[in-house]
Amino acid sequence: MKPRIAIPVPTTKDPAYNQRSWPSYAAAVGQAGAEPVEIPLQAPMEELRRLAAGCDGVLLPGSPADVDPARYGAEREPACAAADPAREAVDYLLLDHAERQGKPVLAICYGIQSLNVWSGGTLVQDLLPLPVNHAAGGKVAVAHTAQVAAGSLLASLLSPEEAPLTDGYLRLPVNSSHHQAVAAPGNRLRIVARSPEDGVIEALELDSDHPAFHVEHSAEGRQPQRFLLGVQWHPERSYSISAASRALFQRLADEAGSCAQSRHATVDPTAPANPR
Repeated sequence: MKPRIAIPVPTTKDPAYNQRSWPSYAAAVGQAGAEPVEIPLQAPMEELRRLAAGCDGVLLPGSPADVDPARYGAEREPACAAADPAREAVDYLLLDHAERQGKPVLAICYGIQSLNVWSGGTLVQDLLPLPVNHAAGGKVAVAHTAQVAAGSLLASLLSPEEAPLTDGYLRLPVNSSHHQAVAAPGNRLRIVARSPEDGVIEALELDSDHPAFHVEHSAEGRQPQRFLLGVQWHPERSYSISAASRALFQRLADEAGSCAQSRHATVDPTAPANPR
């Protein structure tokens, strides 16, 4: 069976945005060999938990909303877009579930910001005029480069042809469509990419060397997550032209496949299909 990837509907506030954007995430997941599962934002909590339990990985997509600054102890600035409480609640439910079950997570644009705040981090509410146009949008295929730390999980997914090593870092061309960014990374997350021109954080991944990671998991008997990565750009938009974009979704699908095997292995194959 194909692994199942939970993808929340991006927003409750803009159906047209959902119709444009959700299918692109689903298509990238499908091309990587997994099954996309739409997670509605206003379903009952019991239904959301059932959907989460039936999936093997999580993809947090972009959104026109901004994370509520109150979640990271900040006052709202004028440029901060309205929050979407339903989207935030679904993201947190999926992230909580993925952490408990050791399921892989890929977070994109708004998704990396949501992931970071869920982890206890903070955000820049509005990027000042910078050398890089981070709000370039979907019509700009390459807005700038991301300087990726060699030796990181993200770096292991890149090819030297697309991301050559320069001054000790891999330089990956990326698109860009955001006005907020990670400020302080959350607990157990580490910065693995920045925009070299202005230092804006472009990617986070799980820091398996963080002491809190080992204490928390050993105390509660959890298994470390195999794959947790957030990127500020939109790899679903560049899937057809970027090997790095394809590699991100392929790794998510592969890790979810491992979780799917474990999940199905717990089912008794001798049990009737429809027990009474």
